[in-house]
Amino acid sequence: MCGIVGLFLKHAKLEPELGHLTAAMVSELRDRGPDSAGFAVYGNATPGITKLCAVARQGPVAWPHIADRLSKATNAPVAVAVIDNHALVKTEGDGDAARTWLIDNVPEATVLSHGQSIEIFKGVGDPEAVAKRLDLAGRKGTHAIAHTRMATESAVTLAGSHPFSTGEDTCLVHNGSLANHNRLRDFLRRHGERFQTENDSEVAAAYLTWRRREGDTLEAALEHSLEDLDGFYTFVVGTRDGFAVLRDPIACKPAVMAETADWVAFGTEFRALVPLPGIANARIWEPEPATVYVWNRGS
Repeated sequence: MCGIVGLFLKHAKLEPELGHLTAAMVSELRDRGPDSAGFAVYGNATPGITKLCAVARQGPVAWPHIADRLSKATNAPVAVAVIDNHALVKTEGDGDAARTWLIDNVPEATVLSHGQSIEIFKGVGDPEAVAKRLDLAGRKGTHAIAHTRMATESAVTLAGSHPFSTGEDTCLVHNGSLANHNRLRDFLRRHGERFQTENDSEVAAAYLTWRRREGDTLEAALEHSLEDLDGFYTFVVGTRDGFAVLRDPIACKPAVMAETADWVAFGTEFRALVPLPGIANARIWEPEPATVYVWNRGS
């Protein structure tokens, strides 16, 4: 089951509505997976600042104290804001180093993302309630992807919630299942990737991070995934500059896309697209199997 959505805004006039529209899209898919939900929102970057999003596994986390330790460990100024059970950490230091330090030294939290523009938030429960609790409607930005989950093969925890992110300003949501994720996880660990869960979708996210670190464009990385990832899947991928969609060669998972002069959107089902302004006049189509669709800002 599960439901995934993506929304890419072409014009700044809709940016204040990004969070509201994304929450409404996911809410339409709530009965595909009411166990947990997650949202990745891309906003304007601040030069020289990396944002890291983290969530407590359970119970409170002493984030101000952790921020002081991180600042000393990386020799860079760090600020932190607490949002419900999440923390938004901002550092002037190296983002990869900060992510690694948090994973190694803060076992009571999961690091969700790092980058100049990405922010990821997750919660257990109904997606509409999660979005309200985390004030998703109040978030503005340029594009977003989101996921609502049915825990068919694991416990209902944040560990299984999407989106997953292992690389700077890159994340992925996934509807489907990978058959070779354990082998790929071992391979990627040998090439420097760090994992925080046993979820197959985190492996897919790490695979894209590795391919891009090897020099692939996002489009090339996704084309390589058609050769290296075994299973059935629909991916929606977010980057700092845009988003992409890919279905496996069989394409057994439902998917629909729509585009107007103001936005491009993806939904597992058409009803996820209904809340969008101008949907009645949108070009609507089903993405082709084994075909990479990419939209970037400025192109």
